[in-house]
Amino acid sequence: MLRSRRVRHPLLALLVATALLLGAGLAPAAPAAAAPTPGTPDEGGSKQLREALEAAAKGHIEAKAKLDNSKRRQVALTGQLREIEGRLVGLTAQAGEVAVQSYRLGRLTPVSMLLESADPQSFLKRAAELEVMAQRDSARLRDLNQARAEAARAKTAIDGEVREQAKQLVALARKKRDAEIALAKVSSGSGSGFRGGGSSSARPAPRNPDGSWPSESCSVDDPTPADGCITPRTLHMLQQAQAAGYKRYASCHRSGGDGEHPKGRACDFSAAAGGFEDVTATGGDKAYGDSLASWAKNNAGRLGIMYVIWYRQIWMPNTGWRAYSGGGSPAADHTNHVHISMY
Repeated sequence: MLRSRRVRHPLLALLVATALLLGAGLAPAAPAAAAPTPGTPDEGGSKQLREALEAAAKGHIEAKAKLDNSKRRQVALTGQLREIEGRLVGLTAQAGEVAVQSYRLGRLTPVSMLLESADPQSFLKRAAELEVMAQRDSARLRDLNQARAEAARAKTAIDGEVREQAKQLVALARKKRDAEIALAKVSSGSGSGFRGGGSSSARPAPRNPDGSWPSESCSVDDPTPADGCITPRTLHMLQQAQAAGYKRYASCHRSGGDGEHPKGRACDFSAAAGGFEDVTATGGDKAYGDSLASWAKNNAGRLGIMYVIWYRQIWMPNTGWRAYSGGGSPAADHTNHVHISMY
């Protein structure tokens, strides 16, 4: 009996120890702090709003490019006219000399000059002089008439550029009104903007010879974890932002839906270092977003940026910073990420 108890006690101890070990292994672990999960924020806003904002911003950018190009042409034409008018002064003086000479010598005709020759040698000399004078006077008068025609064409072209500029100013005013109408649904008035962001130092994206932005498709690989395609201009903006020090998590392409993301013409930059968090940014994260939004605004004309949304404000080239309400969540109000839409 004693032998049997001695055998069972070690077995019992072993079973108890095993149960304790198994229990410890099956016990739930203490919850760890949740890390930011990279992803794509639900930005809120309606399809109609995004389309209206795009149309207003795009129309403004196109009209501004035409206006600037017309101003450049006017400056060039004015320079040409000034040069032509300078030539006209000299040519008019030369034509005046021809007229004075003809007046002083009377109605000197080729026949009278030749008949006054005393001998064959003098006859040949007068004939050569007559040819030289005719060629010289003809060239002077031809150059004068040509310069006058050039000046007239330059003046007409300048008048055309002035009309073109007036037309584009009307277009700019119309697109500003369109932007104000679109923003009225989500904006309560002017915004204060953000500090930081440095100067307009980004390397400009390529433009057409006339200053307009070339048409681009979603044709290059999106280097962000979003995967997919983006336009070359969007890639250039992303690279310039990173070169300026904005290297936190970003996501560009988005499959399906509307707006610029599916077209590869928009990127979202998280305020938090680890990815998009469903909380409103504060402290250093808020300062990072402020600086990035300001940088994007400062370099919009160099990069082809249509609009920027950050922390309940939206910037467009024809309205400046305006208050913005996207729906109340950090993603919809853009208080956890900076949204940049490209032309």
